Amino acid sequence: MTSDVLPELLAARLAASALPGRAAQRRFEPELCYGRHAGPPSDRVRSAAVLALLYSHDGKWHLPLTVRRADMATHAGQISLPGGLIEPEESVQHAALRELEEELGVPADGVRLLGQLTPIYVFVTEFLIFPWVASVSQRPDWKPNRDEVAELLEVPLALVCDPSHHGRHARRQHGVEFTAPHIQSGRHRIWGATAMILGELMAALAEFDA
Repeated sequence: MTSDVLPELLAARLAASALPGRAAQRRFEPELCYGRHAGPPSDRVRSAAVLALLYSHDGKWHLPLTVRRADMATHAGQISLPGGLIEPEESVQHAALRELEEELGVPADGVRLLGQLTPIYVFVTEFLIFPWVASVSQRPDWKPNRDEVAELLEVPLALVCDPSHHGRHARRQHGVEFTAPHIQSGRHRIWGATAMILGELMAALAEFDA
């Protein structure tokens, strides 16, 4: 994952007519979901945009993930891509860039959008998530918003794609026990919708030698 042409390769791949899609996402789908991440969404759904921002640092590609504060109203304490609700009359791309700047202080004018991944319906919290991939020319000067971000993780892309960092763990939510695939980054387990989005990104990267 050290190629200088990675952004160009990804942009070309994401512009293709058929994305890896559900087949790639399903690899990291938690147990007992029964395909509901593909929808159809309920009439209570809210649309959100997230951004997988790639940057090169010390000769390796990385992406930022955030640990959400434990007192957040939704997805508290979870590991997420930068993102949030799409405001009325706002495009998905603009929302993704705006949220990146609000959460991590990265200005939109230095970000190159590469393309969109397959939307995911998070049925538990009624969000329809539109993931975008982007790149910047160098490691950003991070300014995490402490009202939302408890911790910033700078995760090497090679780690995300390395099967030795993939596993499965047991969880219990709302009295239900199930297992969930994850990506292990240090002491953190990246799972759920974030892992599913990264699973599709991995599948796109696997189609060429980056």
